[in-house]
Amino acid sequence: MPDTTYRILMNGVTGRMGYRQHLLRSILAIRDDGGVPLPDGGRLQVEPVLVGRNADKLERLATYHGIADWTTDLDTALAEDGAPIYFDAQVTSERKKAILKAAAAGKHVFTEKPIAESVSEGQELVDAAAQHGIINGVVHDKLYLPGLMKLKRLIDGGFFGRILSVRGEFGYWVFEGDYLPAQRPSWNYRAEDGGGMVLDMFCHWNYVLENLFGGVEAVTARAVTHIPERWDENGEPYAATADDAAYAIFELEGGVIAQVNSSWAVRVERKELVEFQVDGTRGSAVAGLFGCRIQPREATPKPVWNPDLPTTEDFRGQWQEVPDNQEFGNGFRAQWEQFLLDVHHGRPHPYDFAAGVRGLRLVDAGLASSAEGRRVEL
Repeated sequence: MPDTTYRILMNGVTGRMGYRQHLLRSILAIRDDGGVPLPDGGRLQVEPVLVGRNADKLERLATYHGIADWTTDLDTALAEDGAPIYFDAQVTSERKKAILKAAAAGKHVFTEKPIAESVSEGQELVDAAAQHGIINGVVHDKLYLPGLMKLKRLIDGGFFGRILSVRGEFGYWVFEGDYLPAQRPSWNYRAEDGGGMVLDMFCHWNYVLENLFGGVEAVTARAVTHIPERWDENGEPYAATADDAAYAIFELEGGVIAQVNSSWAVRVERKELVEFQVDGTRGSAVAGLFGCRIQPREATPKPVWNPDLPTTEDFRGQWQEVPDNQEFGNGFRAQWEQFLLDVHHGRPHPYDFAAGVRGLRLVDAGLASSAEGRRVEL
């Protein structure tokens, strides 16, 4: 069967996430591997068109990676380019207006999260997608992580019995910028530019929790700014106005309690940068980016509290690693391939704008809980 080529307008790929995960490790990787295979023997080929504000950066990227087309004129590209797909990885504050233009132009849209700065803006995107009949998707990359896919396998297999609780630890130390350059862009720490831990990560936690354990029914959260001053990419000090850490309790459907700590001001003492411990009546698991360790009921040790004697048990050594049993690729690429197949077959993408709005509702609830010091029901 003949191949089908999809041109993709990719806006914001000069940024860290847009370039590394979406352009380099997803779309260019798909291109260089010969496309996405179809059951009939054909393939879905991809052809990126770079869009952004900095012509020099776009030209350098295009030349280096052998990309034919790039532009700084989004409006013209949407109006004149035959590309059926628009992708957005801009800063959050610029996202809504660009996606509305793309939807009005009849482009199918795949976007980074959060999809907008508020629930009402996100709902505008949901309504626009329905009005123009476009297939739409929001990045849900963590569902495609090997560790969480193994965890999902355990859940589906009934390993846990009745799930009781989830405890998540996420984050690492992001340098302030004076001692060592920061690992993340400075806008992430300015609320006026769309930064903030709650806005950034609660969208992730919402889809992880609802797809693995159940929808969030209530939240109690505390958002804080631990580091009030940072230094930007030019070495200039600036006020860090966004929250850089959030501590939350999420009450889920079925009575499951999830506690998740998220911080850019924490030093890592765990195997991976994110870990979720799930405890159930018949077993427990700890899942990270790649690994997943289990302890079934039958192999659970019997610790005894004795503060007068040093602990001699190797508690971490009492867990068993879940084997891979399959090949795991890059999570961003895996979702891109699913989205391309959904566009090709004309079917809805499961992680759509509406899912993105649910994430924003959790953001709002978390911020309200923190500001007002109370439990907030969704």
